[in-house]
Amino acid sequence: MADVNTGGGGGGGKHQKKRAKKLSTRIDMTPMVDLGFLLLTFFMLTTTFSQPKVIELTPPIKSNDKTKVDTTTLTLLLGKSDTVYYYNGLLKANHDSNNIMATDFSDEGLRKIVLGQNQYVMNSIKDIQAQHNANKMPDSTYARLLDKAEGNKNARFVIIKTDSTTKYINVVMALDEMNICNIGKYSLIDASEDDIKMIADYKLTHKK
Repeated sequence: MADVNTGGGGGGGKHQKKRAKKLSTRIDMTPMVDLGFLLLTFFMLTTTFSQPKVIELTPPIKSNDKTKVDTTTLTLLLGKSDTVYYYNGLLKANHDSNNIMATDFSDEGLRKIVLGQNQYVMNSIKDIQAQHNANKMPDSTYARLLDKAEGNKNARFVIIKTDSTTKYINVVMALDEMNICNIGKYSLIDASEDDIKMIADYKLTHKK
């Protein structure tokens, strides 16, 4: 609200010239401040704050036993380059039977390989995904059934191996692919000397 203060006009005698009245204006900003706080409170209560994006990684249980590797195991080897080396089952650590292959992080590379080898889980979750997408299944039930399918004994187990030269971004990308491809069983460990040796052998054999 504006308050107008009117100052008294000077002038004593009738022959004196009348002076212009001086007007002073004072604006009360209290309503504006109140409105600002009301708007601030409104936006704070109605705005969804962005959540930090993290990757859920469950570390393996500490044990003296070595990681169990069988025919359902897919091993990924990450080095300093953007190439992903991989092999199925046990590593054949000799020149004549080196079973290491190579791919990249594209959709037609690593993702296609992991999805192709995880068909058991993908086929198992088709129905529950369809029900969940149609809002016919609550989130809690969907999460429970998804965990059960991904943890099945026939589901693909993936071992991600790194060395001292591995790029951090490549590890993040590999872990992202585990979530995208519904891999519920995976482990992150150090590459062995045989792994590094067989990668060098692969590079030498496939050198262009």
